[in-house]
Amino acid sequence: MFFPHPNPELNELFYRKPFQGVLPEQASFLFVGLDANYAADIAHTATFSKILEYHEDGVKFWRKYGVHHPFLLDGYTGDGRTYHRNFSRIGFTPEHADLVSFVELLHVPSVGRSLLTVTDLSVGHLKWLNELILEGPAHHVFIPDKVARLMRSSRCFPWLPHKRTMLPGSLDQWLSRNDKNIYFHLHFSVYGAFEKRRVAEADAIRLLLPQVQRSNVLST
Repeated sequence: MFFPHPNPELNELFYRKPFQGVLPEQASFLFVGLDANYAADIAHTATFSKILEYHEDGVKFWRKYGVHHPFLLDGYTGDGRTYHRNFSRIGFTPEHADLVSFVELLHVPSVGRSLLTVTDLSVGHLKWLNELILEGPAHHVFIPDKVARLMRSSRCFPWLPHKRTMLPGSLDQWLSRNDKNIYFHLHFSVYGAFEKRRVAEADAIRLLLPQVQRSNVLST
């Protein structure tokens, strides 16, 4: 169950662009999440205009403001800041803006605490995600366990195994095929007992950045 966000501007942007960051069909790094969640009163905050600007053009936003998401701008103190602050510690910079995309299983923005089930999801959106993950250009796809469980339940991702391949000293993988690697990782907002692993995973993702940069240089 989820509660759709009531703001029409936010919903219109998601209808046209059901992703965040660079166009997913152009991304090298693809991060798959559950839903894009915003406070119910976000439209009445000073951050809202920046959120609309971000959803309109995530690459331009990152390079203009130096952060990958408006939740990291000065003055924002709401939910989601921890997630994006931890993500930023991986080491992506504005120069990587045209390599990174975020997609969610839920096709619309949400508000409040979501407990998503398969019936909340759009089959058409899931089929688009499946094709994007398997056939899109992303060399590195990242799927947390909770997201993977819902993907399996939807039966739109028959290739996704129930168990991941554990690789000591590296990121665990759901699947590796040709030049595409689909990784397991912890949610970026975890803390406490999971903090050490989350930091180690961020370090492992950072090591992937030079490989992508070299690939881009060679292909130009």
